[in-house]
Amino acid sequence: MQRDREKCHDQMMKDYFIERSRFPAHDFWRRFRMRREHFESILNAVINHDHYFARRLDAAGRQGLSPHQNLTSAFRMLANGCSINSTDEYCRLAKSTAIENLKRFYKTIEGIYGATYLHNPNREDLKRLLRKVDKKGFPSMIGSLDCMHWEWKNYPTGWASQFNGCHNKLTIVLEVVASYDTWIWHVFFGVPGSNNDINVLWSSHLLENVVNGWAP
Repeated sequence: MQRDREKCHDQMMKDYFIERSRFPAHDFWRRFRMRREHFESILNAVINHDHYFARRLDAAGRQGLSPHQNLTSAFRMLANGCSINSTDEYCRLAKSTAIENLKRFYKTIEGIYGATYLHNPNREDLKRLLRKVDKKGFPSMIGSLDCMHWEWKNYPTGWASQFNGCHNKLTIVLEVVASYDTWIWHVFFGVPGSNNDINVLWSSHLLENVVNGWAP
């Protein structure tokens, strides 16, 4: 199928990435869940880490997908839960390409940012966090805890009753603690959807280090 990827790339640049883009900054934030400067910073880091995302010529000598198309597809699927078909309509990624692109993207993000943003805080990290929140008027707070329900489509039938707990849909609970700078230092996923935010605390390992005296 001829997907006119170059035309799609040019349209995307006019929509969001040129100086006087068609959609203003608040629309970019609403659709990508970040500022354009942040998007472009991640885009450059991703290209430098994995050349899969760089633009290349295909077997027919045509320009392939641009980094902007690859990242826009991944971000829309992650941030908005967009279907694979919708990424084909706007980003011109076939189903198999969109899935491969998403898998490469989150492995690349883990490789780039994992050592900095995806670990438990050490003593120096805690001092930095406490200094920052103290200035903002929230002394002793080292992160924001939140739980959210993810709908589970392909669930085992035998588990249906325990995971049916949110708007009559089967869901799995994700518990996350993040700091002011979006540094995620705790993730716990897989609790039955029949639990609420308080029940999840009884199952997660969030306070395990504190209880056992391992915390910094």
